[in-house]
Amino acid sequence: MAAMRNRPIPGSSGLVRTMSLLGDPVLHGACDPVTDFGPSLARLVEDMYATMYEAQGVGLAANQVGVPLRVFVYDCPDDEDVRHLGHLVNPTLVEADGITVRGPEGCLSLPGIEAGTPRFDHAVVEGLTVEGKPVRVSGTGFFARCLQHECDHLDGVVYTDRLTGLRRARALRAARRAPWGRTG
Repeated sequence: MAAMRNRPIPGSSGLVRTMSLLGDPVLHGACDPVTDFGPSLARLVEDMYATMYEAQGVGLAANQVGVPLRVFVYDCPDDEDVRHLGHLVNPTLVEADGITVRGPEGCLSLPGIEAGTPRFDHAVVEGLTVEGKPVRVSGTGFFARCLQHECDHLDGVVYTDRLTGLRRARALRAARRAPWGRTG
């Protein structure tokens, strides 16, 4: 228990970065793999935690703070209210299966907008830590949604891209009308 108390809280030494918003080209292109596992990557991850917490989010991809690298952080509960905290570098969604659930989904790059978005109820992502160690993360329910959402970001996909028909039209109209709106 003492070891846990002495560990720094993720993001506690990070700087809050500016959020990229829908329409920003960095959100709509695939991110590059990380090749440098040095101090700049550790700083990016720390800043991403600080930014995610400041924005009251549960996940954040690097391109959402203007950095087109394959990195995301998360602090997200699952449907049983179990907290999942971590980060992934060069993640790959290796499994997405189970039932498809259309649930409310939002995004820090579309503040204030939410839409029922279909996602699988189970997801497994493999990647690396900031130290380059392999890691495998699996989730169900809301956490599975978060993992799929963040992996999408790194491929240049925003959740509104997964919407169709009236749901898509309403979400994009709300984005255009938002004070920050610019849907490109």
